[in-house]
Amino acid sequence: MQTPAPPPSVLPTVLPAARAVVAGVGAAVAAIAAADLLNPRYSPVTEVVSRYVNGTAGWLVTTALLLVAGASGLLLVLLRRAGAPRAGRRALGVWTVGVLVAGVFPADPPGQWGRPSTSDLVHGTAATPAFLALPLAALALHRWLARRVPRGAKALRAVLVASLVSTGVMLVCLVDVMDGPSLGTAAVPTLVGLAERIALGTALLWVALAAVAAARPADRA
Repeated sequence: MQTPAPPPSVLPTVLPAARAVVAGVGAAVAAIAAADLLNPRYSPVTEVVSRYVNGTAGWLVTTALLLVAGASGLLLVLLRRAGAPRAGRRALGVWTVGVLVAGVFPADPPGQWGRPSTSDLVHGTAATPAFLALPLAALALHRWLARRVPRGAKALRAVLVASLVSTGVMLVCLVDVMDGPSLGTAAVPTLVGLAERIALGTALLWVALAAVAAARPADRA
């Protein structure tokens, strides 16, 4: 069951909220990029983003995750107001809570996969279902979003496919690295960092696009 579409009177508050989602996503991407640049001793190809919390300006990673959680939570509000399907909103809720918990509980330093700390276990337990839930949310909401922004339907479809594929590749890389990487080479033992950044990037792009679609008046869908 879908909730009723919002009346025109709420649109003045919906549009700034959508802009806030996009701004939050942009700020998170900037924070992650800055963390990468400030930690040249770590490789973004082999190390996942969350490991950088232990490096120079590690607070940037925590800030980025909290920004993503906040933007995703605001997107949930927008989707509910716009009458989006409940299944998609629930999946997005799993993503939002998972990212929030992952931001509160930091990961271990780079290279420490064998014996994770309690904080790292909580971080990983929250992050994994979050990464799984986001593509499911995108899939469940795809038709609804595409109807609201017909001109953006192709872009939404491309991001959906990219999210599904990149998340699958990232999970394969994560399983591989936990037992000792075997899919890479001597020079590049694993691509888990690169795979995660692509999966995260497509997830954030979808969040931004979904916010723009949810902010559109229903009579223009």
